Amino acid sequence: MKSFKCHKISDGRSEGPAIISTDDVMFYLIDPKTGVVIEEGHSLEHKSISGKIMIFPSGKGSSVVQADGLFQLMKENSQPKGMIVEHPETVLVTSAILFEIPMVSQVEPEFYQTVKEGDTVIIDADHETVTIMD
Repeated sequence: MKSFKCHKISDGRSEGPAIISTDDVMFYLIDPKTGVVIEEGHSLEHKSISGKIMIFPSGKGSSVVQADGLFQLMKENSQPKGMIVEHPETVLVTSAILFEIPMVSQVEPEFYQTVKEGDTVIIDADHETVTIMD
């Protein structure tokens, strides 16, 4: 088990398997029923984000498509359990707070060198820690 400091964006604690994207994410291009990324050429294409801890650079797209995309995922219970974002932007932050999805940023650089897809990750935004379980 290894813990890393981070910066809280949206309150809460969440645990789940890590899914790592090297591309910015547009929630509107994720199938709400399955949580599967349908954006062609995306690093997560054909993978489901449902129930996972998403690790990704930033969001992309207009406020309407980001917020509505996440809302549609929530309606189908296909949303991520938590989000670790390198470059938070206003729409993404607002959506995470509004939909009560734990979100953090500014995680210590060593985290990104250590975490692997599928690792169990705990976001504890209230205590500003991210933990990779063994």
